[in-house]
Amino acid sequence: MGQVIQFIPKAERERLRLIQEARAMYDSVFPPSNPINGQRDQTPITRSATGPNVQRGDHILL
Repeated sequence: MGQVIQFIPKAERERLRLIQEARAMYDSVFPPSNPINGQRDQTPITRSATGPNVQRGDHILL
């Protein structure tokens, strides 16, 4: 109880998938110059959706 499930359109999921694929291809061509642990910074991206207090990370709910 109390959980909010946010609808993410199929187009948005596809856009995120394409971005991840492009990042992987870029990293395969231009590897990071200073790999500390071999992983990229995984800071979630937040943005305003419809109001000043509505934000989400890069979570995908199917």
